[in-house]
Amino acid sequence: MPPFTSWKTAWPWMLFGLQSLCVVYLVVEEAADYLWGEMPGGLIENDLLENLVIAALVAGLVASGFEIRKAMTRQKRLEQQIKAASGAFANLMEEHFESWGLTPSECDVALFALKGFSIAEIANMRKTAAGTVKAQCNAIYRKAGVSGRPQLLSLFIDELLHGALVAEKAPA
Repeated sequence: MPPFTSWKTAWPWMLFGLQSLCVVYLVVEEAADYLWGEMPGGLIENDLLENLVIAALVAGLVASGFEIRKAMTRQKRLEQQIKAASGAFANLMEEHFESWGLTPSECDVALFALKGFSIAEIANMRKTAAGTVKAQCNAIYRKAGVSGRPQLLSLFIDELLHGALVAEKAPA
């Protein structure tokens, strides 16, 4: 995978590179002043100020590098968690559908309901009557032990969040 997948990840590194060039330039310029003594009369005043600026730039460069690396590592970890959550959500649904004893038709209806489709849309997609879909939804809610679609979705979200919180607290 390339290190830069978008401008969001590339621009901090480009700024870091520009800052690095500035630091290198100032260090080389300061070394030249020290070695060849361009300003013998004002050596203490100018060199002290230049050395403080260089020290600040080097410290800023190091801190920026660590922060960029930390941000990119966090972004990568979050992207991995999103991928894992997507797969975990599908697995979680399958496990619950099976444990509730849903029929294949009820599994389809439950999936469409969780995706946010209306009764009419589900009936149209499944080529059944709206009353049939309503009856299947009621059977799903009864088997799941919830009163409606929001509680059904909440059941899965709560379980995913609880699992994520437990995983984050576990020692790495």
